[in-house]
Amino acid sequence: MSKTTIKNEQNFVKNKPYYESVGDEVAVFTAAYENQLPILLKGPTGCGKTRFIEYMAWHLKLPMVTVACHDDLTASDLIGRYLIKGGETVWIDGPLTSAVRHGYICYLDEIVEARKDTSVVIHPLCDGRRLLPIEKLGELLEAPGSFCLAISYNPGYQSVLKDLKQSTRQRFVALEFDYPDAATEEAIVIKESGVDEPTAHKLVKLGHMTRNLKGNGLEEGASTRLLVNAGKLIHSNVAPVHAVDTAISQALTDEPDMFQAVHELSRSIF
Repeated sequence: MSKTTIKNEQNFVKNKPYYESVGDEVAVFTAAYENQLPILLKGPTGCGKTRFIEYMAWHLKLPMVTVACHDDLTASDLIGRYLIKGGETVWIDGPLTSAVRHGYICYLDEIVEARKDTSVVIHPLCDGRRLLPIEKLGELLEAPGSFCLAISYNPGYQSVLKDLKQSTRQRFVALEFDYPDAATEEAIVIKESGVDEPTAHKLVKLGHMTRNLKGNGLEEGASTRLLVNAGKLIHSNVAPVHAVDTAISQALTDEPDMFQAVHELSRSIF
């Protein structure tokens, strides 16, 4: 029986990610990291939470491990498990263990989507102990000073069954994200998609109009990510209304009436 760990040197963010700061989030994250405090990012889908973490990994010159949480994600998926490899039973570190062992940033995206036992696993990492118990190895792994735990979730999708417990929430420094102001969002769309300023202005206007429909037929309005996707299609010579239909309207809803409503909005703008 032997132990094998997953190396993550390839997870260095080598090139500076494009990120438009909208407040003091960079300074707060840096201060939290320097004080070995875990960070919670909360905000709607597609508003830049993951891009921000990538930017901070580049800024702090740390590799990062990202885990997209889902309904079937268990504590063992994060910590690791024994597997049969070449006729031998070997231990394979999970992404959280690997990040702790090597002192990386571990980003658990949409943490409330994971099964409840995962929050219990991260609790000892989120206070002064900074420990990760690995029961199957009988090991108590101490996080080095460079390790950083960051999690995110979308409060708009909260429910009684999928809420972040107070026992978890109160262990974190929280940063609240939202869609940027119109001028900043236009600059992002121009930079990320390559469209001109008038087109970016129209896309952002449409985005704000769809966000006004949240709770009135749409679960969410168009995110900055969707606006960028539509811009990329337009930049590649797809007709604007068709680009909006495929990149925004279809992504927001399957309801024919709501699709038609967003379609009419795009026609009125473009």
